Amino acid sequence: MTRALLDSPARRRRRRIGTLLLTPVGVAVATLAALVVGAAVQEPAAPDAAATDPGAAAIADPVGVRIASLRAQLGTTPDNADAWAELGALYVQEAENAVNPAYYPKADAALTRSLALRPGGDAVGLGGLAALRVAQHRFVESHDLAQRALAIDATNATLYGTLADADIQLGLYDDAHNAVRQMLDRRPDVRSLARAAYVDELTGEVDKARAMLTQALGVASTPSDVAFCHDGLAELAFSGGEPAEALRQIQLGTAADADAPDLLEGQAKAEAALGQVEAAAADYQRLVQGVPLPKYLREAGEYFESIGLTADAHQADELFATQNTLFTANGVQLDTDPTLFYANQGDPVQALRYAEAGLRARPSAEMQDAYAWALFANGRDVESLAWAEKAASTGMRNALFSFHQGMIENSLGRRAAARADLTL
Repeated sequence: MTRALLDSPARRRRRRIGTLLLTPVGVAVATLAALVVGAAVQEPAAPDAAATDPGAAAIADPVGVRIASLRAQLGTTPDNADAWAELGALYVQEAENAVNPAYYPKADAALTRSLALRPGGDAVGLGGLAALRVAQHRFVESHDLAQRALAIDATNATLYGTLADADIQLGLYDDAHNAVRQMLDRRPDVRSLARAAYVDELTGEVDKARAMLTQALGVASTPSDVAFCHDGLAELAFSGGEPAEALRQIQLGTAADADAPDLLEGQAKAEAALGQVEAAAADYQRLVQGVPLPKYLREAGEYFESIGLTADAHQADELFATQNTLFTANGVQLDTDPTLFYANQGDPVQALRYAEAGLRARPSAEMQDAYAWALFANGRDVESLAWAEKAASTGMRNALFSFHQGMIENSLGRRAAARADLTL
């Protein structure tokens, strides 16, 4: 089985959760979108249609239209802290929508301005900055900011969600459980149920995770929420060695929301696992052309190489390096993806550099697994096995973890253990 077919549910789940106001864009976007903000920074040029038909523009790009409105508002009322807070949250949303991390510094400036206007503290502004720090993989800062926000407003369910997101990436799974429980008590909706499912999955409680996602599906009221829930169920199925069931769940999700990129990624991966090579390759092409996130580019490049599409693999790899540079330049501390990318590309020194920095910033199971793989690429097999075992110790079923551990065990002559881990 190739590495391209084996992906960490955690990585994708973080983005799914971000789409539903969890991590990357998180929490702040929903909560802060009701507030206000505008930044004195130059925006990308608006489409011509927006100038001639504002109504059509608002439908096509509601976030962009709202950003423009807030900027105009702040031009006349620059001391409106609520408006700055909303603008910051919307910049985070736009960064994900456009796959353009250049919006993150703008979000930072807007949220910082909002907080400066309220030196006594503001839960919404602090919560927005906490969500931004999650998107930038600055999880210690996010944890501290969420705690400060909760000290001001302990009733805000969204803030508990951001805190849980940070705790998960810091490897504080008991704390994440507690934060999710607080969120569920205050708002038992799709977002909180999905977080609870992910924490259960991380700690090996697969049946509980599936039940939580099924419950979330029962209360989902929008096409995107329905698709999100099916994507989560597909991930659980794939991690359990059931690609056909994963594909079925993906198809149910696509029927609700055909444009969700995470569904397309899940579909490509399931097709690849089922030996549907042409379909998988076509879907990976569609994915990276439409949403060139580093994770998608890394995964697609590995799959293209595994099936002999050398030119496509090279193109995906080059774009990965470009996007990695772009994200880093805009304050995003990428970790697992460049670690795995460089380890698999034959650059063990670079892989280990990313792995060591990532482990310091984000000591989660996912980062521990990536660190193990970087150590393995550097010929440090005994150390790498210890870290692979540590990553697996949460009980999470993860195909990529199993693949890495199996390959390491095989290199150490532990054939029976390797066979068990590599047989999914």
